[in-house]
Amino acid sequence: MKTKSAPLATCITVAAALSVAAPASAAPADLQGPPAHAAAPSAIANYPSTIASGSWDAGHIQGIAVDEKNGYVYHSFTDMLVKTDLAGNVIGTVEGFTGHLGDLDFNTKDGRVYGSLEYKTEEAFYIAIFDVDKITEVGMNAEDSGIVSAVYLEEVVEDFTADMNNDGVFDGNIGNTADHRYGSSGIDGVSFGPEFGKKNGKQQLMVAYGVYRNNTRTDNDNQVLLQYDISGWKKYERPLTQADPHTSGPADEDAKYFIHTGNTHYGVQNLAYDEDGNLWYIGVYRGSKPEYPNRTLYVVDGTVAPQEQLIEGQLADETGLVVPLLQAGLPHEPGGIYGWEFKSDVGIEPIGDGYFYVARDFDDYSSGHKQESATLELYKWTGEGQSGFESVAR
Repeated sequence: MKTKSAPLATCITVAAALSVAAPASAAPADLQGPPAHAAAPSAIANYPSTIASGSWDAGHIQGIAVDEKNGYVYHSFTDMLVKTDLAGNVIGTVEGFTGHLGDLDFNTKDGRVYGSLEYKTEEAFYIAIFDVDKITEVGMNAEDSGIVSAVYLEEVVEDFTADMNNDGVFDGNIGNTADHRYGSSGIDGVSFGPEFGKKNGKQQLMVAYGVYRNNTRTDNDNQVLLQYDISGWKKYERPLTQADPHTSGPADEDAKYFIHTGNTHYGVQNLAYDEDGNLWYIGVYRGSKPEYPNRTLYVVDGTVAPQEQLIEGQLADETGLVVPLLQAGLPHEPGGIYGWEFKSDVGIEPIGDGYFYVARDFDDYSSGHKQESATLELYKWTGEGQSGFESVAR
């Protein structure tokens, strides 16, 4: 189904009127955080405090990516991709997705944008790859414009469709069920970075599972990340064919990681690697299991190597590569789970020297009907206080 966009003139909102969130409060004495990055004003001299994503007849914003070299920003609105410049001027859109387009990241190696793409009814999960240089006008089609190719992820399909209670029936896209290995609801967060424990390692694509919220089971309390070396993915890429989903992709992931946070609502919504701090940022919708802290932001130190350990909560003993959370921020002593209170579930993107753009979504009625919109706001990571971030207003 083709998505209808608002006219270009109504798509550009006034960013200045929408900022700025209050700075994080000072850290209590019992909170420990990693040292903040040294300020480097020149590193963000060309970045505005806010960037408008536009207002669209689409789903809510799911993720963002920034091409720092060329000054473009990419915004996923669930069933369309929007390309703007740093001033929020719309360059073009890719529309007509019938699945769920999620989180995004820009690959500096090949100059393309990679995003998670789900078709749960068809039991097909992909990494969508955008040839973004071809995005030059509003209303370009996802299937016939030559912009989008897709790579099928077999491992995701296997975990999503797993018949965990062995009744011979897969329950489908239902969260309140025993099916779906690890509670997998598909995929969402994506980011490029080195494999865990290798600070200067080869760039890998990390793909994070969505996880259903289900408080009646104990095997869904980990975030699950798949690692892929995409250097040979050209042989798998196929044009997007939504009516007849293809199955061209790697048979296996290169590594599978588990991060114990407690169950969250739909798992990792946004994943971002900051090479300056060697930290992985995990933005989630808050969980609801009372035995867990249920934070909205978790952080992993990318320099710490994963360890083969027993995976907590599984129905049968199972080991896997477990990655520990950064031991900083707000502590939760019963489980040793640390995190922060910071909304980063619909878009977070590092731009260097500890600075990030974070998406703030809202409903826009200025056109006379409800449209989905967002403003990207500039923040600096400090690791301090309740949020770990402070707003940058200029």
